[in-house]
Amino acid sequence: MQVTPQEPAPTPRPGDGPRPAAPKTYWLEHAWLGTHVEPGVAVDVDPEGRIAAVRTEVPAPPPGAVALRGLTLPGLANAHSHAFHRALRGTVQVGSGTFWTWREVMYQVASQLTPDSYYALARAVYAEMALTGITCVGEFHYLHHGPGGTRYTDPNAMGEALIAAADEAGIRITLLDTAYLSSGFGAEPNHHQLRFSDGTADAWAERASALKEGRPHARIGAAVHSVRAVPADQLGTVAEWAGQRQAPLHVHLSEQTAENDACREAHGRTPTQLLAEHGVLGRRTTAVHATHLTGEDVRLLGAATTGVCMCPTTERDLADGIGPAVQLQAAGSPLSLGSDSHAVIDLFEEARAMELDERLRTRTRGHWTAAALLRAATADGHAALGWHEAGAIERGALADLTTIALDSVRTAGPRPRLGAETAVFAASGADVRHTVVGGRQVVRDGVHTLVPDVPTALAEAIEAVRG
Repeated sequence: MQVTPQEPAPTPRPGDGPRPAAPKTYWLEHAWLGTHVEPGVAVDVDPEGRIAAVRTEVPAPPPGAVALRGLTLPGLANAHSHAFHRALRGTVQVGSGTFWTWREVMYQVASQLTPDSYYALARAVYAEMALTGITCVGEFHYLHHGPGGTRYTDPNAMGEALIAAADEAGIRITLLDTAYLSSGFGAEPNHHQLRFSDGTADAWAERASALKEGRPHARIGAAVHSVRAVPADQLGTVAEWAGQRQAPLHVHLSEQTAENDACREAHGRTPTQLLAEHGVLGRRTTAVHATHLTGEDVRLLGAATTGVCMCPTTERDLADGIGPAVQLQAAGSPLSLGSDSHAVIDLFEEARAMELDERLRTRTRGHWTAAALLRAATADGHAALGWHEAGAIERGALADLTTIALDSVRTAGPRPRLGAETAVFAASGADVRHTVVGGRQVVRDGVHTLVPDVPTALAEAIEAVRG
């Protein structure tokens, strides 16, 4: 493969260094502490951006404290993102079609991206996430190379653009570097997919190993795009790479029935069974979508404590179906949430949709409590991305906080003690007033402090990648 880039090298950007902060105190008018809403909570943050103390029964802001009025939750974790799909919003809503026709439009956007334009787009998308209370994103990244599959001078230029974009937008990222090698069960990549493919899993592992570890806002994980896109005899290579690093490993699983049918034809088993046979399942693994599963699939995932990331707004937008989330959790699979294609970016809507979709399917209510749905959006989402020290308002945790208004047209009325129910079943991302990441206020009074005009940044970045 050539090593001369077909696009100019990306402009150098900031994004690697820690931002030491002075100790500070946030006063939370109301705080969800995992089991209940507590009024008047002071959170002391140390210079490393961790919570040094949580003090309850503090009725007014202490001198010098930053007041966060409303309901404060732990920062939200978006466990599944394809940043460049944000450029499809609106465009793919014209007419009808299927996942497969949607995919053709997606390929056209992917063909336009360079490291610089991807940085600009991702920075705007991650800033949009911060405005909705997301403090950490899992970026399922497979757009690795230049047109025709030509490698950039830095083979990880596209991944580095995403890492820098997250830093500039003020949020954390787990870059889930994705192996995507085949157009389907061993077939060569088509011309659209050449930008995604490293050729072999060994070549993927060599490139992914060059990604820099140890950045305070970024961690590196791995992903198998799908059983369609990684030949069965190479699945173990990706799993072994992640296992050696104790890194998160994600995989698209059974998103469409066509994938299941093709896998049975090629291997005589379901995608879940194939992943189990090749060592991909496990407690550090998260299956994304898991929509069309057999009872045996559910048992295998649960027995391996494999997590499942549900993306209800994308799954309904693409008419994929409703996954068996209740059965998966009962079998032992932790649940997380993602906005995937970014038809909308709103983790409150994802949490609400998981419950409401299940109500439509079963015609019964109350499959999860509001607290359980918030855990999927916070602690369990962070765990799926390898940030086990995030997702709770407690001493020693990362000081990542999301505050929603309790006096908007959506949230006004309920008593504050019902804040969890209000957040899940009434609020939207538009109700987020403050977002704090590592003790630094990234969103203040609904305004991003690092990206002053997010709508314009989005519009300009999307226009630049339109074919």
